Amino acid sequence: MPRNHTHSALTLRVKASGESNREAWFLTEEAGLLRATVFGGAKSRLRSHVAPFHEGSLVIYHDPVKDSRKVCDFDVQIWRPGLRELWERAASAGALAETILSSQGGGGNWPEALKLASSVLDILNTAPVGACSRITTYFLWQWSQILGVKPDLCYCSVCSSEFKPEEFLWYSGRKESVFCERCASNPETLLRVGSGCRLWLTEIESLPPFAIANDIIQADAQSQEQAKTLAQAVLSGVLGKKLTTWEGI
Repeated sequence: MPRNHTHSALTLRVKASGESNREAWFLTEEAGLLRATVFGGAKSRLRSHVAPFHEGSLVIYHDPVKDSRKVCDFDVQIWRPGLRELWERAASAGALAETILSSQGGGGNWPEALKLASSVLDILNTAPVGACSRITTYFLWQWSQILGVKPDLCYCSVCSSEFKPEEFLWYSGRKESVFCERCASNPETLLRVGSGCRLWLTEIESLPPFAIANDIIQADAQSQEQAKTLAQAVLSGVLGKKLTTWEGI
């Protein structure tokens, strides 16, 4: 059985391991999340190539006895240096990476997961400061679709009535459901979602990330904040916690 495997991979995280080595986490199209050791000192070409948000063709050696992996080669095809130029871009990219890692790479839908992450990072790489927050919200909302937990914002979960355009709804993280005002019990414990937020989230579902960066579908500040809060609440339910990297985004 071959021990060298080639993957289409996105580097999500890199951290020191010992005096000169590093541990790296990748999202791959073929095998989902992979963790592998990068050997070599500070001047190693391989070490410089395996850096957060670099993307390309990854060759990994897998030792089935020890169940350990090491990076043999990484042909970087996308570098994304712009993510390090602005704090807002770096913070949004970090939130994206931590979300992917915390949700096991999107379950088994790895090709779609990699496609979404790659396209959003491409846009973040050159995004203006003011667009980073809504691009992150876009990613979180689309990621909830990949995980299969995105709520239907068109119909009440109890009575199945369709929400009117101007109607607001209530979201329950515990039940992972949305309710109309008639069916919402103890609304003070639920998240209120206004019509502007609901309209924006519904419309962006079919849009590419560059449309979000260019603010093609606009929403007022309150609706944007509600959309961010709702997207985080939906993912918090499946992850069991709210990620610290979401704070301040």
